[in-house]
Amino acid sequence: MRKRRNGLPLLAAGTLLVPLLGAALPAGLAHAASETAAQAAAGSLTAALTKGSDWGSGYEGGYTITNGSSAPVNGWTLEFDLPGGNTVAGLWNASYTTSASHVTVKNPGWASTLPVGGTYNVGFNIAYSGAYQPLTNCKLNGKPCDGSGDDLTPPSVPGALTSGTVTQTTAALSWTASTDNVGVTGYDVYKDGTKVATTDGATTAVTVQGLTGGTTYRFTVQAFDAAGNRSAAAGPVSVTTPPPIEDKEAPTTPGTPTVTGSDSSSISLSWAASTDNVGVTAYDITAGNGLVTTVTSPSGTVGGLAPDTEYTFTVKARDAAGNVSPVSGPVTGRTKKGGTGGALKIGYFTQWSVYARGYSVKQLDTSGSAGRLSVINYAFANIHPTTKQCFITNKAAGPDNDPNAGDGAGDAWADFGRGWDAGNSVAGTTDTWEQKLAGNFNQLKQLKAKYPNLKIQISLGGWSYSKWFSDAVATDASRKALVSSCVDMYIKGNLPVIDGRGGAGSAAGIFDGIDLDWEWPNSDGHTGNIFRPADKANYTLLAQEFRRQLDALGATTNKHYTLSAFLPADPAKVTAGIDIPGLFGAFDFATIQGYDYHGGWEMVTNQQSGIKVAAGDPNPPARQFSSEVAIAAYVDGGAPKSKLTLGIPFYGRGWTGVPRGTTNGLFQTATGPGPGTYEAGFEDYKRLKDMATTGGYTIYRDPVAGHSYIYNGNVFYTYDDPTEIARKTAWIKSQGLAGAMIWAFDGDTPNGELMAAVDNGLK
Repeated sequence: MRKRRNGLPLLAAGTLLVPLLGAALPAGLAHAASETAAQAAAGSLTAALTKGSDWGSGYEGGYTITNGSSAPVNGWTLEFDLPGGNTVAGLWNASYTTSASHVTVKNPGWASTLPVGGTYNVGFNIAYSGAYQPLTNCKLNGKPCDGSGDDLTPPSVPGALTSGTVTQTTAALSWTASTDNVGVTGYDVYKDGTKVATTDGATTAVTVQGLTGGTTYRFTVQAFDAAGNRSAAAGPVSVTTPPPIEDKEAPTTPGTPTVTGSDSSSISLSWAASTDNVGVTAYDITAGNGLVTTVTSPSGTVGGLAPDTEYTFTVKARDAAGNVSPVSGPVTGRTKKGGTGGALKIGYFTQWSVYARGYSVKQLDTSGSAGRLSVINYAFANIHPTTKQCFITNKAAGPDNDPNAGDGAGDAWADFGRGWDAGNSVAGTTDTWEQKLAGNFNQLKQLKAKYPNLKIQISLGGWSYSKWFSDAVATDASRKALVSSCVDMYIKGNLPVIDGRGGAGSAAGIFDGIDLDWEWPNSDGHTGNIFRPADKANYTLLAQEFRRQLDALGATTNKHYTLSAFLPADPAKVTAGIDIPGLFGAFDFATIQGYDYHGGWEMVTNQQSGIKVAAGDPNPPARQFSSEVAIAAYVDGGAPKSKLTLGIPFYGRGWTGVPRGTTNGLFQTATGPGPGTYEAGFEDYKRLKDMATTGGYTIYRDPVAGHSYIYNGNVFYTYDDPTEIARKTAWIKSQGLAGAMIWAFDGDTPNGELMAAVDNGLK
């Protein structure tokens, strides 16, 4: 699975392409991108090999090339040897040749220069027979790929290794930084001679987890550089954990909850905190006899509820030993009336749709789509590469293959600067030069005035804007700062002043919540993204911090602010980066990717948004994707169906050079991605509809797997039309899910044909 988002903005071209389950590198690769910052200081040109999914007869892999030298690199050649019985089944983002078992890879013409600190990813599939064997003899520009041909000097010994706070299960350690002739890449922490943690070169403190009470441990630390040179060990320092305490005492009874806010799909509660001899770790909120959510503080929001419906809630407290308090007194609350029916209908309006596609906020009104929606997500807000906080600016993004494409990029002009005339305005008024708010934001404000039950969220991240999530959420202080900046800018509406627009409170009241679109925690995404194992826990802490700050603001405004997320469908990415119980306790709802299961980045045609895996799918089981597979990954992990929505595409994915075979083009080898108006292999529904009716294509359907495609003997496109949306929404209802999300409005027909199908199917 790969891309889901597409477009051609005037100022932010690189923010548009948003792969969901894969990327320029295959899904499942190790965290090579997370090492970018450290490698950039290494002083050498290096290439790091990563191995992804292995299906027994082949595997996915890639090299991350990093310029850690002090000068740009103009052209590079990567070489490696294949073990016996191995062949290159496919390689992308570069050109390559093979001679016997020797593979030579060269940079493409459009990526001839690798800047200082820059990275570039080359991905491949390797087919093999027998047992897996690793690639060997890697060289980059004729030198060893690890940079060892340039650097033989080890870092100095880390200084002043000391212990800090020690608990029964953790020990905090810190040391002073090492120095190196080129640069320190990281530090390895050893417990009694066994490595237990690794930090990057800028981090000189760590908390070691998983210790046993009443035990003495000896810790040492070694520094290393990108060439593999290692310092002598610092330490040892001895740490003795406190003896374990047998905890049989339950927390006290929580106070009877009170209702602090509600809307058509959620009720917010707060209660007096419990106390405990050791410490309260969580509160379980129940409705009737069923657990609906778990939170870590004495307040929470229960989402995914039906409009105009009464619910009764109670709360229990838990401690780390599993002791459970008596149940609190009950409280009854009622959701507000909803204007669009019980099911959630969520859609993304893209910042850049006002450019090449000519799709404005007004067209949400004239197409009839606005009246059929519950929530609009505005895509996307960015994270600043230095401050790691929300910001808005005018700076064009780079091309999608640029690892730094989204750094510092934004389109304030589209957001709140551009003036609209009366004919293209929701309210039928012309923007004037003295307005503090114009652009898409002002049009969304006018749309909310016309549709008072409609909620609007700002979506943070996306394909090109997810690079800095991992750094931004790495510490408690950085999480608090990120959340505070986003709440201040978008929920409170304190925009920066740019070209006379914006200012304090200028966007107040437009956004009702936050949509987190991190692609992907602890998994590869856009080229150059940073990701690390700690992302999984830190994502949960980020969501909880958003929930805390949004609730705190809501207590002063008497309003519930929503929190949602866009989450991956690939079960491997779910396992790697999604703490299902922890996240869903903070979310009002979450959308699970329902598309881009396959596309033109693969060389075999397939469905991109099927409900079930189609019979005859030639992929190994781990690469057989469907909505059924995606939803099961979350439900089996404990996600409440009442908070799950499924994504529906308003576009298709296609291939060219496709033979008919015995399946009318399905599961056939292609020569490349199909022709597309904005991107090869991608086409909007409105165009696909014309191709299907007047372009010489035939429509084919699989009513069992729930997908359709068109084919003309050469070009193959897989997509959803009203027939398939009716089938899909029926499945959504049969599964008891909360509703559907669509990407994106600008792919629909002028009369909102697909949005109408979604609305009708969910009634």
